Amino acid sequence: MRKLIRGRTLSFHADPVEVENAFTYHEDGAVIVEDGKIAAVGDYADLRQPDLPETDHRPHLILPGFIDTHIHFPQVQVIASWGAQLLDWLNTYTFPEESRFAQQGHAPAMAERFLDLLLAHGTTTAVAFCSVHPQSAEALFSAAEARNMAMIAGKVMMDRNAPEAVLDTPQQGYDDSKALIAKWHGRGRLRYAITPRFAITSTPEQMQMAGQLVREHPDCHVQTHLSENRDEIAFTLSLYPQARDYLDIYETYGLLSDKLLLGHSIHLEPREIARMAETGSRAVFCPTSNLFLGSGLFDEAGLRAAGVVSGIATDVGGGTSYSMLQTLNEGYKILQLRGQKLHPFAAFHWVTRGNALALGMADRIGTLDTGSDADLVVLDSRATPAMALRMDRAGTLAEELFILQILGDDRSIAQTYVAGEPMLG
Repeated sequence: MRKLIRGRTLSFHADPVEVENAFTYHEDGAVIVEDGKIAAVGDYADLRQPDLPETDHRPHLILPGFIDTHIHFPQVQVIASWGAQLLDWLNTYTFPEESRFAQQGHAPAMAERFLDLLLAHGTTTAVAFCSVHPQSAEALFSAAEARNMAMIAGKVMMDRNAPEAVLDTPQQGYDDSKALIAKWHGRGRLRYAITPRFAITSTPEQMQMAGQLVREHPDCHVQTHLSENRDEIAFTLSLYPQARDYLDIYETYGLLSDKLLLGHSIHLEPREIARMAETGSRAVFCPTSNLFLGSGLFDEAGLRAAGVVSGIATDVGGGTSYSMLQTLNEGYKILQLRGQKLHPFAAFHWVTRGNALALGMADRIGTLDTGSDADLVVLDSRATPAMALRMDRAGTLAEELFILQILGDDRSIAQTYVAGEPMLG
């Protein structure tokens, strides 16, 4: 099926922080979609054809679908839980909630709601932590496959420092992950992430098993947490007294590579930053979560200068919004406190091509390049009365994007396309 989607198109081909003219913008543009992929993008006048079905989204903006590089699927019903920092929050809210995913039928029901929320907020790809129960990953992969979404996910491996209901064993974590990889990794648009939750909840024996999985499946992503909270770091180092620092634990077990996504990465030592840069390991900025849990201020410019690639993510449910627009809003404010700037061009690059680069997937998602998967988000910069009023005074594309970045949320999502198919009502 070949069709044309019309609107103002915007796609990045370079990082605006490093290159001028890093994007291509068509005021009256179009994307031609064929068999779920982008067949062409350009001016509408050049692409329109007789008998080619058209959907007209003018005056809205058409961008690549948003990418969320760190989110917790089992935490959909503990988002906005009051008043704790990281370790208390996990024990009070997260672990009891995740235990519910052992119940028959719970994970499939939550997977449907979770993906519906992502799509309603313009997110077409996410990197998700599931619960320790393999059926949670099964449910998420099944629901994502039904929508033809490019999803990355994995069941957490955790064998200590949590209630029995959310623990596995080193061997069980390995066996469950191995079976899920065999079934789901590379199936359609799905990919598996080997997922030791973090060093606090994994014994050395389980970390060894995680490292074995990484050696056996080098094309899988790996996701975990690093240096989110000062108390977390102190507890972690007490559990691994031989480690030079927090990152050294993951390095010892062979996890460091350009496939490794390290959620938070706030309170880093110079050696850790250097090793992340040398190994290509990715930092992931989770601004709404960092503010909500009082964790600290991410150093985007410092990591960039050191050569570390960073993603940006919601981290629901410690994060407080499924919206990548609101994630950029809070990210802007954190970087302000750091004396750093987040220009709107850099922001929208980050949640599209930038996150795709962090995942090593920019050849498939994150741009409107010909041959890419046709995952798109259509943005309405006048979606609310406040936005419309502000837009009356906006004179440039950068101003419009900044209005979306600061005032936008799911109300600004006019449509979301997955592989060329509209997902919203």
